[in-house]
Amino acid sequence: MRRRVVPVLLLCLLAGCTASPGPTTTTSAPAPTTGSPDPATTTSAPGPTTTAEPDPLAGWTIEEKVGQIVMVGVNLAHPQPASISSVTDQHVGNVFLQNRSSAGTQSVLDLVHQLTDQPTSHGTPLFVGVDQEGGQVQSLTGPGFSTIPSALDQGAMSPADLSRSATTWGAELAAAGVNLNLAPVADVPSEAAAAQNAPIGHYERAFGYSLDTVGPHADAFAEGMAASGVETAVKHFPGLGAVTANPDTAANVTDTTTGPGSVQIESFTHAILRGTRMIMVSTAIYTQIDASAPAAFSPVVVDQLLRKTLGFDGVVITDDLSAAAQVAAWSPGDRAVDAISAGCDIVLASKDPTVLPEMVGALTTKAESDPAFAALVDAAVLRVLAARSGRP
Repeated sequence: MRRRVVPVLLLCLLAGCTASPGPTTTTSAPAPTTGSPDPATTTSAPGPTTTAEPDPLAGWTIEEKVGQIVMVGVNLAHPQPASISSVTDQHVGNVFLQNRSSAGTQSVLDLVHQLTDQPTSHGTPLFVGVDQEGGQVQSLTGPGFSTIPSALDQGAMSPADLSRSATTWGAELAAAGVNLNLAPVADVPSEAAAAQNAPIGHYERAFGYSLDTVGPHADAFAEGMAASGVETAVKHFPGLGAVTANPDTAANVTDTTTGPGSVQIESFTHAILRGTRMIMVSTAIYTQIDASAPAAFSPVVVDQLLRKTLGFDGVVITDDLSAAAQVAAWSPGDRAVDAISAGCDIVLASKDPTVLPEMVGALTTKAESDPAFAALVDAAVLRVLAARSGRP
């Protein structure tokens, strides 16, 4: 992440700063010289003309903008027509390859081409994402794909070796048309309670049980992917290392211990300082930060803590909001609007693409009627477009 340093200009009149004034002598004002211009009527030469920066979203409709801030799931085994048509019919600019495929590179590439060959809004490329962490969370296998060890086993490798391996895994994704890996996991579970940590520890999705292990290995994984042209999304802010239930399959998942100074937050702070460009936010509730809402719906978590306090200015993507038990009490439209209102940039509807039209409709209606919300949409679109193009 680039740090912005704003220079302070110290204005000083040198004569007044470095020399003591001499005795004052009164002098009569000289009479105007015949033919000299009257100072009161003298016109200065015009300065250089300032050209306004062009609006990068000029000509975009609200529907086209909204399409850039949602991500629709495409089932690898049985792609639903609604998923594919969403790219053209609803201007969706981000797709997620959901479920599992063992058919290998060519099969995945053929599916990706069904999506990327569609006309897109203003010719912008699609984000094509997948979960390719390793171990029990590896969506793509078969010819052309390595068998990736679990994150816990990756944590036993040296960071240099892991980076080299991740470069290979990233090249395999790129060959299949994938340009975004929703990984690495930066959560830090307790070793003593890992087996009871349903979303992370139970599946060995963490690189280890301390920041000293998780930080360098998450860095190495992301750097290897980047070397092969694959973007990554560090997850699941503010951390799922201290919960027991899994928000995908259980409601009222609550973390009562993670606060601004905890190891979970330190892990994501490390990723931000390293320069990560995308972070996934969880749907758990964090009572020490904001007990009133799931993290993905909380301006305190996203806008205040992640953006303002930790200084993250990249893309914030939600965890799945289409079928997660944790958010079932909210309508799909409210889930989408609440996430963008909190400061998120991409609403992930990975498991159940049939809810996407309701999400898109709610976002569009809100943007049309609320200028402040429309400004949030514009800001989110610009961050997403910058990330897709590789700009900082």
